[in-house]
Amino acid sequence: MDLDRQRLSIEAARLYYLSDYSQQDIAARLGVSRPTVSRLLQHAKEHGYVRISIADPLEDLDALGAELTKRFGLQAARVCYSPQNEYREIRSRVAAAAAEYLDEIIQDGDLIGITWGTTMHALALSLKHKPVRGVEVVQLKGGVSHSQVPTYAAETANLFAEAFGTIARYLPLPVIFDSVELKRMVEEDRHIQRIIELGRQANVAVFTVGTVEDDALLFRLGYFDGQQRQMLQAAGAADICSRFFDDKGKICSEEINARTVGIDLHELRRKEKSILVAGGPRKIRAIRAALAGRYANILVTDQFTALALLAD
Repeated sequence: MDLDRQRLSIEAARLYYLSDYSQQDIAARLGVSRPTVSRLLQHAKEHGYVRISIADPLEDLDALGAELTKRFGLQAARVCYSPQNEYREIRSRVAAAAAEYLDEIIQDGDLIGITWGTTMHALALSLKHKPVRGVEVVQLKGGVSHSQVPTYAAETANLFAEAFGTIARYLPLPVIFDSVELKRMVEEDRHIQRIIELGRQANVAVFTVGTVEDDALLFRLGYFDGQQRQMLQAAGAADICSRFFDDKGKICSEEINARTVGIDLHELRRKEKSILVAGGPRKIRAIRAALAGRYANILVTDQFTALALLAD
């Protein structure tokens, strides 16, 4: 009789835990009452036929952050939880985590340099008002586009300024000029020089990393012709502040880089806090390249991306 009960309880457990049968369905299948099924399942647990464990995704996030910090020589890494490994979901979660992180670290007198794009806009929308004094917000790269594709540059800057009770300093220029000569001429303006210098002085830089896929924002904005796009895709892994670099973090095209308006990548290495906010399958190569170039000392990402970065 005990052997029969053992076999019955194991069968009930298999149906309930592995096949998602309801207790009523199991009762009908085994020819017993529903209360009997409940007792069989309890018997299976009590005798060790069933072992239940709960994998809490929040439990290992700190450990992942610590491992990222150690592996890539970072000052810190904040890893958030995403319920699925899908880019839009991850972008939303990572942006919210970055907003929370900024709320923790921004102090009186900080000068915050920011970029633009969909991730940065999502971050800005997640910011909460923090009563601080003497904080300034400045764009790290040109934010004017002649395309119908939105960059959210002004909106992002305004939301940052509103959150920290200040006004935004805009860099009212295209991010990439048609010629080096034209770019240099515009940069001679005193106002433009002042904004660029503020970007250099910023002790906190917040930015994301772009890809060189066909649907990359900079490509959709129409800054490059087909030949230039192919060259960047062949040589590049990513961009930060619209400056393109390869898998080792080296600039891909000095000619394009010379036409780009805004902070130079090497200046990010000198920031007190250089915060890279990015995640998702499509961004893994780009994030790895950015870390190889040591352009960030703080990373905010998700657990799927963290595991992928640590896998190699």
